[in-house]
Amino acid sequence: QTSGSHPHRIASHRTMAFTARPTRTLLARRGYYVSKTSYVAPRSRTSHVAAAANSFSTGRPNYEDFIKPHAMRREASPIRALTPLLKLPGMISLGGGLPNASLFPFKSLEFEVDDGKRLSLTESELRDALQYSNTPGMAPMLEFLEGLQEREHEKKKSEDWSVCVTTGSQEALSKAVDMLVGPEDTVLVDDPTYAGTLALMRPIGCNLMGVRCDGEGMVPEDLEKALETCKSNGVRPRVLYTVPTGQNPSGSTASDARKEKIYKIACEWDLIVLEDDPYRFLLYGQDPYPKSVESWKRPPSKSMFQMDDQGRVIRFDSLSKILSSGLRIGFATGPKELIDRINLHTQASNLHPSGVSQALCAKLFEHWGYDGFEHHVNKVALYYMKRRDTFEAIAKKYLSSHAEWTTPSAGMFVWFRLPNVEDTQDLIQNKARDANVLLLPGQAFSPSNTKSQYVRAAFSTASAEDMEEALIRFAKLLES
Repeated sequence: QTSGSHPHRIASHRTMAFTARPTRTLLARRGYYVSKTSYVAPRSRTSHVAAAANSFSTGRPNYEDFIKPHAMRREASPIRALTPLLKLPGMISLGGGLPNASLFPFKSLEFEVDDGKRLSLTESELRDALQYSNTPGMAPMLEFLEGLQEREHEKKKSEDWSVCVTTGSQEALSKAVDMLVGPEDTVLVDDPTYAGTLALMRPIGCNLMGVRCDGEGMVPEDLEKALETCKSNGVRPRVLYTVPTGQNPSGSTASDARKEKIYKIACEWDLIVLEDDPYRFLLYGQDPYPKSVESWKRPPSKSMFQMDDQGRVIRFDSLSKILSSGLRIGFATGPKELIDRINLHTQASNLHPSGVSQALCAKLFEHWGYDGFEHHVNKVALYYMKRRDTFEAIAKKYLSSHAEWTTPSAGMFVWFRLPNVEDTQDLIQNKARDANVLLLPGQAFSPSNTKSQYVRAAFSTASAEDMEEALIRFAKLLES
């Protein structure tokens, strides 16, 4: 289906090579001066956004209003288009520039997993893993992840969404931001927010508008105030970025009711939501570590992607926290039209994520099945839950008179507020380092790069003994 046949859709992946160039009408609507032969210099910021500042959504977003012109110009690679055709029976390829696999020195790949089972790739699986592969991901991997998203978020595959595998979820996020955010844009983000996202967005030159977070993440009332401020200034934000589970750095987790409010506001103000959720599988709740773990299950949590009935949420998941960060495997899920654009970007950059990493994961998932996967992530969540309890007990012992914090219900971070410290930057970067304890100052996570009374501590790797020694050293600094 092409952009001309439906007002709210852009070209499908199949037709994108022929229809991806932006129309003069589209570019004019996006604020570019357009002649018959070219499009140049965008108009001033206020002139091209003021007219749209009052617009509210009535349903599915018009993606052409969100996708940047350079992203609209992306075309399908004719070479990449050949890759799926190589699997067709009887096909003889003289078209692709594939290296001859007989020269690859790797002849087998076997590994042992934590249940003692030894798994190995078949000859054909290894051959596929070592060769160029499909941009969205290898078929066994995509099949498992699509099924996982159907189960995890109660979304049927027929609902016009798709999944793409990426080199970590950060790659998917960076390409989504490249597609949706330009120097003229205002982006609404958690305050505090993930430092990696700030590092990604700041060089673009966009205006980062922080929205206050509390123990349940982004505060809906503050989001509405921020949008009203934008409206009064003639500015129309188009993108909302949030980390709803075990937020980095604050450790906050949004309730279903909180997420429903945020999503409703996004619909009313016609925003695309970037739901960055790498800690979803590390959700363990507020309760202490259970006496019996056999029947324990992760607390249920409804994602904004699950709530999305308008096609305005792209979510980002990661295997780094539950399998291995070194495998560099993440995946993005969202409206097919937008995921297709991410795939086009990948075609022109790194071609596809690592085939070997995908093959290892796919073989493990084949062994586990969905029940085995769930058993594993429950085990991971319980592990971090126990570490949370240990760390907080030590913090209460040494920091109760110096710091305030909210008990995290997911993830691996505690966000300390130090009421007697106006700015933690010097304390952490100099004094704490000299005392041989590493933490991160709150300013590193500030969208406005302002002074902060907060400090982020991670409890993911230190032993209980090292946790205690670190907090003893930190408490001495706060007492001095």
